[in-house]
Amino acid sequence: MLERVLQASDQPWTVWGICWFVSVVLVWAAWIDGTKLRVPNWLTFPLIISGWVMSGWWFGWPGVWSSLLGTAVGLGLLLPAYAIGGMGAGDVKLLAGVGAWIGMTHTLWAFVITVIVGAVIAVAMVVGRGAAWKHTRQFFAILYEILIVRHPERLAELAAERKPRMLLLPYGIPIAIGTIAYFLFNGMLFPV
Repeated sequence: MLERVLQASDQPWTVWGICWFVSVVLVWAAWIDGTKLRVPNWLTFPLIISGWVMSGWWFGWPGVWSSLLGTAVGLGLLLPAYAIGGMGAGDVKLLAGVGAWIGMTHTLWAFVITVIVGAVIAVAMVVGRGAAWKHTRQFFAILYEILIVRHPERLAELAAERKPRMLLLPYGIPIAIGTIAYFLFNGMLFPV
């Protein structure tokens, strides 16, 4: 939807409204994920559905189609990590909800920043706990499993076995920081 709103250059307040709405939901989701290590369905499903509904209301079927493509991109970017047990379903649905509101191109670029933010946070967490060597070994073990095992169900089983020994990153936090940073970098949160 955001892509279509941006094409109508006479609607800057709508852009800011969409970006502020998505940002508030993301901060809320990050807080919940940071405290409970999960992003609840009662937050993600309404985000997704409201993106579809608002896109349809403002732009008709082309808007719905744009919103659905954004949702698909959000799902597609994180679904492989979820399939092998490396990410929670709530994080996947959260990025799908972002995609429903901001469209596929913006979701892709917000995800790029999210990955960088997630990597920085993960390294900081590991180094901060003095567990760099342990997690480096785990990283290479996981990489080896992905390259050798290749079967998503078996990879998910291995991840479930390893989970109690791992330092977990609530990925809703990098999604929130990365997406909001994307909005800020592109002047989508404040009048320029």
